[in-house]
Amino acid sequence: MLKTSLTALALALALTACKPAPQQATVVTADKAVSAAPASAVQQAPWWDDAVFYQIWPRSFYDTSGDGHGDFNGMTAKLPYLQELGIDAIWLTPMFEAPSYHGYDFTEFYQVESDYGSMAEFEAFIQAADAKGMKVILDLVINHISREHEWFRKSAEGVAPYKDYFVWRKDLPAKGKGWGHAWDTNDNPEAVWHYDERRGEYYYAAFGATQPDLNLEHPDVVAEMKKMAKFWLDKGVAGFRLDAVRFVMESGPDGQADLPETIDYWRDFNAYVKSINPEAYLVGEAWVDIPVAAKYWGNGEGLDQGFDFEVGYKIIGQLQQDAGNSAQFGTISGTQSGELHPLQENLQRRLDSSAPLAFFTPFLTNHDQERVPFQLTGDRATVLQKSKLAAAMLFSSPGTKYIYYGEEIGLTQAQSGHDVYKRAPMLWSTDSQGGFTQAPLSWVEQKELFTIAFDNWWPDFLQQQLAQGGNTVAEQQSQPDSLWRLYQFLIAQKKQRPELTLAGSYQVTEPAAGLLQIERELNGSKTRFLLNLSAEQQAISNLLSNELTASWAFDLQDNQLSAYGLLVLQSN
Repeated sequence: MLKTSLTALALALALTACKPAPQQATVVTADKAVSAAPASAVQQAPWWDDAVFYQIWPRSFYDTSGDGHGDFNGMTAKLPYLQELGIDAIWLTPMFEAPSYHGYDFTEFYQVESDYGSMAEFEAFIQAADAKGMKVILDLVINHISREHEWFRKSAEGVAPYKDYFVWRKDLPAKGKGWGHAWDTNDNPEAVWHYDERRGEYYYAAFGATQPDLNLEHPDVVAEMKKMAKFWLDKGVAGFRLDAVRFVMESGPDGQADLPETIDYWRDFNAYVKSINPEAYLVGEAWVDIPVAAKYWGNGEGLDQGFDFEVGYKIIGQLQQDAGNSAQFGTISGTQSGELHPLQENLQRRLDSSAPLAFFTPFLTNHDQERVPFQLTGDRATVLQKSKLAAAMLFSSPGTKYIYYGEEIGLTQAQSGHDVYKRAPMLWSTDSQGGFTQAPLSWVEQKELFTIAFDNWWPDFLQQQLAQGGNTVAEQQSQPDSLWRLYQFLIAQKKQRPELTLAGSYQVTEPAAGLLQIERELNGSKTRFLLNLSAEQQAISNLLSNELTASWAFDLQDNQLSAYGLLVLQSN
């Protein structure tokens, strides 16, 4: 068992002497624990089940070349950091050559982004990660490519066979006929149909004029996507995070998302990927309610996993009642029955879906969402405490976990608006540029990267973050009770404790107003998370037991759990 500090150890010893007391729950939201999966499933589980993934935005992680851009060598240099944190696998957001700063509009399928380094440096990163026991998956965009791609130029010019590589039509559909973004109520066809003067026709581009959708019913395009996947699998990547999986087929104004043909496409793609490497992994971005997201399992023939977007909303909603974080490229209903606690209901919705529990991957936020601390109110110390509670709720939930870079130190953002604020450089130390780069300007200050004008927001934001203290990796690694140390602890417990695997039961109760208890248990091994969601101390004597020892107890004194405090109790 990981011990957090001498203080925590002393508290743990003290707690073992507490007399057990019956639980007095004034609000009980689940009558019984939900059994997540049979214990026998653990022995046959693929490598990604119960793994912890770390999402890296390469441009913002660590710069070794001094140009203000994170790079492959920077990621290689930080592998020991990820190993110390306990990470099993890494998801790289797009690292293929692209004209934009974000890279979701490839111009090349077989070349790495030159801002990040060379193909040899990428291959060295893959090999170094493998040597440390970490797998790497790539962000793969199959739904669309860049308007600057050679394929689109030839298609616009009517050159065979590229002429039909994209979705074209002669006339702009009339308004009010159902065309618009598939993820909102916008009924404006100009949102998705864009005119090209060379061809004199309109092309379909769900994500904007610069990113035309591929025609994934064309056999040549289907074959090219497989060829591209094989190229990177042969490089040693372990699989792919698949962007925008809901939108790869368009059959008409009422058929722009989640079509049966779309599920069939991913079945076929998965079968091909598994023929190249049976252990290759596919996880899909289906930003939608759980019952719809479950369709992408495809009765065991579709994707290996899909992100559970709902759980992050539920967790942050426990800490911030008015938290927004709308579904930018998706549709989340936010419905709540009220019969179960929101976290218990989230798990129940996974269990009741057409996919197995192992299909869903819980996470808090990603690169398209406002960062967790930015959504929370209070001074910085309070926000960090609330961020600890968010981490505990995430890691108490069954399933493969994903962490967005910087979440482990409570990295926040300067403001809302442009996505660049959510994707700013990692803060490694109190050195210049937060230890991210030795360049005078980091990439967020290089105005030529952006199509819109920005105020020079980064210097003031960075100065504020560094002046507050305790916001960098180096500082938090030196503090036994920091958010970083909690993430390290939770990851270690997930690997060491059988009840924290998919097979463990899950039960959420509210013993008192503002107090949350989450229990996981398997074959007598138990972990109990006690979370104080209120700004007042909470007495928890009746929730302590001789059978459970405190393994994280920095917020407990005299059987009182401090405001926004966390206590983790475990059986020996």
